[in-house]
Amino acid sequence: MPTEGQASRGRIIAVCTAPSKGTVKQNAGAGRLIEEFGIEGDAHGGFAHRQVSLISSEDIETMRAKLPGLKPGSFAENLTTEGFDLSSLEIGDSLAVGGCLLEVSQIGKECHNKCQVFYKSGDCIMPKKGIFCRVIRGGMVRVGDSIAVCD
Repeated sequence: MPTEGQASRGRIIAVCTAPSKGTVKQNAGAGRLIEEFGIEGDAHGGFAHRQVSLISSEDIETMRAKLPGLKPGSFAENLTTEGFDLSSLEIGDSLAVGGCLLEVSQIGKECHNKCQVFYKSGDCIMPKKGIFCRVIRGGMVRVGDSIAVCD
């Protein structure tokens, strides 16, 4: 849970999907979250407990010094947040995203194959900064929707 001074409410600035794995996701502007699956039409949907991935725009910004062309979806995240402290989350935390409910299921991930971003910059933030969730209650999520920790 966020500590005092950290943002416990923010907004979604990108809803990203890709039809196949191993490609940069594109901001679709909206997507349907399906319970225990992920985002409809996304290649990573249905992947056990890592159904939806999140990363903050602030973390993407830290990598732009090395790769100015980075944008939401560059790290294959589904939801890009702004003004929300993802680093304060713990496994089991519940997140209200628009009218949907997510449960944090994993923080960071091991990269078995280095991504294009890693080869270009020598670093990738997803293994350290990425948040993965299960979809508990589905529905539409759109750019501009709020994201908040549920009490």
